[in-house]
Amino acid sequence: MNSFGNKFKFTSFGESHGKGLGCIVDGVPAGITIDESFIQEEMDRRKPGQNIYATSRKEADKVEFLSGVFEGKTTGTPIAMVIFNENQKSRDYTNVKDLFRPGHADFTYFEKYGIRDYRGGGRSSARETSARVAAGAIAKLLLKELNIEVLSGICEIDGIKSSNTNFNFAKTSEIYALDENKEEFQKEAIIKAKKEHNSVGGVAFVKVKNAPVGLGEPIYQRLDAQIASAMMGINAVKAVEIGDGIEASSKKGDENNDQMRAEGFKTNHSGGILGGISTGADIDVKVYFKPTPSIFIKQETIDINKNEVDCELKGRHDPCVAIRGSIVAESMLALVIADMVLLNMSSKIENIKKVYN
Repeated sequence: MNSFGNKFKFTSFGESHGKGLGCIVDGVPAGITIDESFIQEEMDRRKPGQNIYATSRKEADKVEFLSGVFEGKTTGTPIAMVIFNENQKSRDYTNVKDLFRPGHADFTYFEKYGIRDYRGGGRSSARETSARVAAGAIAKLLLKELNIEVLSGICEIDGIKSSNTNFNFAKTSEIYALDENKEEFQKEAIIKAKKEHNSVGGVAFVKVKNAPVGLGEPIYQRLDAQIASAMMGINAVKAVEIGDGIEASSKKGDENNDQMRAEGFKTNHSGGILGGISTGADIDVKVYFKPTPSIFIKQETIDINKNEVDCELKGRHDPCVAIRGSIVAESMLALVIADMVLLNMSSKIENIKKVYN
């Protein structure tokens, strides 16, 4: 499946080394101002080739609109966007065209489809996430109309955890670090792994501010379930936590419950979600990325004929995929919230009457 969402829905297309990538976003209400400079800024946050902590592949990631926008406003019809690839180096992969790269989806895609697109992983490449960021930018423009904000940053690299959370600092950091006191240590860990031809994992922290009460469609479209689905669909993500996450399993009930006063919740262990529905508190999500599987160390593997061989990769790869992955996680959370906002409009008859009376 290549589509995500119910009312606010997007479908992505394209491959890492194909002519381009893109998406179609459907369900966008008419009349939203499309700020193309904002959308490009979002793309620039994710795009490769910006510094030594990311792949050296150079892509402009320029978004071109094909439909759904007229005179700077959404028309209510599907918005089609395309991002053309400009810097493919498919020859970097010819030495592994018949091999299954350890840690990659080469083996499972081949077993499922019987086709081996060796050029950077084809459809399974993280390059596809550029389309998700483009769609997420549209979702953010919708949420902006409601004063809902989605923020992200890196809270852990190679086991080096942040002690503080500063989203404003993350916006200025080359690795989107949330803690200025840990940024240099995290950078050093990335560079060390890069020099050793290896990679490191990391954790992104994503927050929704000013989310209204009532988002989420129990029982099978719960807000937390949809968030988990969105995050687990991102390349290299191996775990998702909402609120206190796994820490909640080691607490007593009186430690984990968010007690209430007239002004609101005293704590937010639940991460802003109870019973699959938003509480009005901040929605807090942690997304765990594995180390980038593309490393330049000799590894054992098999080829498409089940022969045991050695794999030695070439090319350009992120030493820590979590950095750019945090922007994708932020975009996916925006898409989930936008979808839930539209779904929630029909939860009460008085909402419907406001439109039709």
